[in-house]
Amino acid sequence: MHLHLDPVGGIAGDMFAAAVLDAFPALEADLRAALEASGLGAYASVARVDHDDGIMCGSRFAVDAYPEGMAHARGSAEIGRLIDESGLEEGVRARATAIFLLLAEAESRVHGVPVDAVRFHEVGGWDSIADVVSAAWLIEALGASGWSSAPLPLGRGRVDTAHGALPVPAPATVLLLEDMPVHDDGHPGERVTPTGAAILRHLAPSFAPLPGPLRLVRSGSGFGTRELEGVSNVLRLLAFEPLEAQEAAGDRVTVCGFEIDDQSPEDLAVALDRLRALDGVLDVIQAPVFAKKGRLGAQVQVLAHPGARARVVDEVFAQTTTLGVRWHEVKRAVLTRDEIEADGDGGTVRVKRVQRPGRGFTVKAEMDDVAALGAGRKAREQVRREAEQAALGGGEEAQHEA
Repeated sequence: MHLHLDPVGGIAGDMFAAAVLDAFPALEADLRAALEASGLGAYASVARVDHDDGIMCGSRFAVDAYPEGMAHARGSAEIGRLIDESGLEEGVRARATAIFLLLAEAESRVHGVPVDAVRFHEVGGWDSIADVVSAAWLIEALGASGWSSAPLPLGRGRVDTAHGALPVPAPATVLLLEDMPVHDDGHPGERVTPTGAAILRHLAPSFAPLPGPLRLVRSGSGFGTRELEGVSNVLRLLAFEPLEAQEAAGDRVTVCGFEIDDQSPEDLAVALDRLRALDGVLDVIQAPVFAKKGRLGAQVQVLAHPGARARVVDEVFAQTTTLGVRWHEVKRAVLTRDEIEADGDGGTVRVKRVQRPGRGFTVKAEMDDVAALGAGRKAREQVRREAEQAALGGGEEAQHEA
């Protein structure tokens, strides 16, 4: 399963947990039980609650931290001990510790103190600890094969902290977001919190286009506590599963097209044969066209598997005189087919067998094999019919291809 984050409003620890639980609500009971059994339940309880901001519906992640009045400032070493001594599973402890370490390293750079001397203020509260531990538990429970994300909203303005008013993004957040793509969507305020940035850094998501083809199987919307003008303060989670290999190969095809009016027919024929032989190419066809200035030319269309597009374009430029190639992907339906060898009096002929809905099987002999065995037209026709009849195997439903 591949998981993709769409930070419409941004990302924070509670938004991440809310988005996951909105997409996978069955995880909530196990998460709450794990926190209770770990001993952290003595300090905070969590719950997924429905939320509607008037634009979209989804979930919020509510944390009830107690006892009230407990100081928020905690050192990174203290938080590390709390996690180590909890009853959480090893994988969850490792993820939670790694996320807090990222936060500590960023704060260390901002304030110029050793990592062990870092004291968390807002992030040191039980609500933030519950956010991070819950995120770690959910990441471990999902066991995703990969994570990706859309670019992050940068935000603008100031945010009040225990250190005073800080610019947005906060200094620690800036360090955690290094090398990640961001954009300014015009909405002010803190859009990515330090906790959200640390979770992202831990996930190490890809920001490249989604690896396809994929099937979207579910989605979730996790809301933050702030309200943004004209847009939902929401983090969306999209869950994908890979298509089966056969469906992936037969569902979509890339079509590359170009025109030629200044290459000799002899050389173009060689070029197109080279293209046909390229790995991933399904077929190459050409048709006569009138190009600019009334010149007679050839319109070429190359059909290929989507993954072969880059190779096809490079080979087109290497083999032809065209200056540009167009391409697009289209859907297609593919019938189930196989190839068998039929033995005749003159030798072996490959025969393509196709199953057609409502028509049984149809067969077609490979013309290159037929031509090698039949000298004249009548001889070739005899070889073809014998090979196709042998391939039918006496089946009543099978038919010759016209």
